[in-house]
Amino acid sequence: MNDEESQMSYSFQNPSAEVIESYLKSAKTIAIVGLSHRKEAASYQVAHFLQAAGYRIIPVNPKLEGQELLGEHVYAYLKDIPFSVDIVDVFRRSEYLPDVAYDFLETKDRVFWSQIGLENEEAETILRQSNRQDIVMNRCTKIEYMRLFV
Repeated sequence: MNDEESQMSYSFQNPSAEVIESYLKSAKTIAIVGLSHRKEAASYQVAHFLQAAGYRIIPVNPKLEGQELLGEHVYAYLKDIPFSVDIVDVFRRSEYLPDVAYDFLETKDRVFWSQIGLENEEAETILRQSNRQDIVMNRCTKIEYMRLFV
């Protein structure tokens, strides 16, 4: 079995709906890893929606580092943000999730969350072995927010 096939057979177990709701209710700041400056991109649309819902959005994108997006400074990596965030919402392909998990471990950020279609067993193992248990994968923060609060 090749890496792609083994990744496809992997099925992450998300926390309960109550736990996911508690993450979104208690969060004030959400870092968006892979936030695009293109308004038609899913990452931009989700970030814009979450910002309108009252969350502070922190853009993370090495290609846009130092610029401003949605009124906030863009950071290259999570570890560059000079404060902790409540949720790290990842818009990077599944094969990059382990890299983001390692970056996440260098922070005090609370919840590692990857968007619909994105999950990675290695990233989960990295996080759990470092005692970081607040993980959501293959779920959209905007859809979950709308399901729970709208």
